[in-house]
Amino acid sequence: MNSNELEKYSSAITLSDMEVFVFPELMYSLLLANIMSPIIWQWRQLDCFKKLEDKSTYRKLMRLKQFIIDEFEFNLDLETWGLTNQSRELKRFEKFISPNDITKSNALFGYHGDEYYFDVDIRSHFGLDKYDSDVIPYWKTETLEAMNAFRLKKGYKTAAGECVSLAALYAAAAFVVCGIPLEDIYMILTPLHSQNFIDIQDGILTNNRRLVTKTMWFNGTEISNKAQRALRNENITIVAHNSGYIHCFYKEATIDKKRYQKFNRKLEAYLSEDLSLAVFANYLRSNHKYQEYFQVCRECHGQPRFLKAETLFHYEHGSNYRVADKTFEKLLAEVSDEDFVPYQLPGRIRCDHLDDFIQQQKPNLRTDQGKSAFIKFIKPVIPDAENLMNDLADFLHTQAKLPSLDKNFLPPDPIKISPEQSREQIIDYLQHKRQRNKTADLAFYAYRDMESCRWAPFVKAALERNPVSLQMTDPMSVKQAYEWLGQMRNDSIYDNKRLAQPDEVANYRTGDGLEKAFLLANVIHKREPSQNMEINTDNDNVFLKGQEKYRFESTKSLSKRIRIDASDMLRIFE
Repeated sequence: MNSNELEKYSSAITLSDMEVFVFPELMYSLLLANIMSPIIWQWRQLDCFKKLEDKSTYRKLMRLKQFIIDEFEFNLDLETWGLTNQSRELKRFEKFISPNDITKSNALFGYHGDEYYFDVDIRSHFGLDKYDSDVIPYWKTETLEAMNAFRLKKGYKTAAGECVSLAALYAAAAFVVCGIPLEDIYMILTPLHSQNFIDIQDGILTNNRRLVTKTMWFNGTEISNKAQRALRNENITIVAHNSGYIHCFYKEATIDKKRYQKFNRKLEAYLSEDLSLAVFANYLRSNHKYQEYFQVCRECHGQPRFLKAETLFHYEHGSNYRVADKTFEKLLAEVSDEDFVPYQLPGRIRCDHLDDFIQQQKPNLRTDQGKSAFIKFIKPVIPDAENLMNDLADFLHTQAKLPSLDKNFLPPDPIKISPEQSREQIIDYLQHKRQRNKTADLAFYAYRDMESCRWAPFVKAALERNPVSLQMTDPMSVKQAYEWLGQMRNDSIYDNKRLAQPDEVANYRTGDGLEKAFLLANVIHKREPSQNMEINTDNDNVFLKGQEKYRFESTKSLSKRIRIDASDMLRIFE
């Protein structure tokens, strides 16, 4: 491999936020690695999914949502995978993308998000504000195995992962467990978030551990408002699909152009809604300051009775019923008689009159004519009518900031696998596909298949981007670090001939002997960077040779000789 290829392929091992941004094919490679994982195929056999085999795709997806909520925690500990520094990372990637573009688009390098992105400072929300110097966290994306292994980490009771990991997990599980074709799954990355758009029914967005339907997007609840933040306020940096990807900065796109245009239309429809009384009620739910200008009229024994809108919304709290949906009458039945008055409240618009206006005029708030008609109706009562109208128009339509269609679209080379295929058939297909498809090839590096991959990328990643193992062993001598490793469990979090990186061994306190050898090599390389080393594996025995010799036991059945020449620069000989 040349130096550029080695950088990309080693990035498929570590999968940092920065690496995925610079090498956009890595996002789909991680998805494919998760699809190949035996863990996700075991989910198919669980009773909760087996009993849904003849049910709708939507039903399966909703069950998957609950499964992920129950089994996975959203991990926001930015230091899980240790620290690096800005200058080092910018230098590393300057030949691929300019440092200026990186700082404008990546949260670890100063990006603060749109000024309206959060009510609180975005960097404080994510805990980034304390990194006000050159030091920044490695914001790494986990494979399914690494997510599952959080169960072994102190302080965690379930599996866990950050947003990019959860997005890759959801996409893989939607395919394997729910049978959704890859053609209908679009991965969406922004500087501060990662989610998927699944093209079923009116569209579904994954958002960390949850799913957001179109109805939920417009329901005006706090949880839905939070789910909207990325698409409302951030530029989308990457869209990844089985046909390829498109990146906000790169001129060439590998995604199928017609598929990307279809995605644009589908997402546009998902993010747009016509005005109705029910949707307006949802708008008022999330915009409390306007509730005081509206009232609800209810007939009781042939006589009208009136209720303040804010009082009715107050009754929603703690109730299973909602304003203006099919449970509306049940909500009204919960309202105390004392809250109704027999006269029309002054300075308030009656919601039944608003409903009549909407049904008769059908104002389209994306047009000047529709906006004028709506303002004319509400202005006699609402002093800041234009502001309400603008806020409502924004509520009804979100304009996603997608990468431009002004790209050089290359002939697509899609990944064509089906949920009807077995895991073995899919792996066999990808093995053949990797000979001519970079994304498929990189998937095996993300999958950590050391039987079929070159070792140089794995070793380079192990000795350059695993700071946690260095931090944990910092108080120890090399001999003490060796003894510490000997006291650990000798089980790998990866099956067969797949290998964990040193920081995975350190974080989860478990590892095969070969994996432990790489951790100790990382420690020695950090302390004596000019020392040459050699790792020999002969089935059950692993020997790390430097100035001293260390022995480990392995069950990986890998036979390999790795020479690390560090006298001048890190060079790896397989």
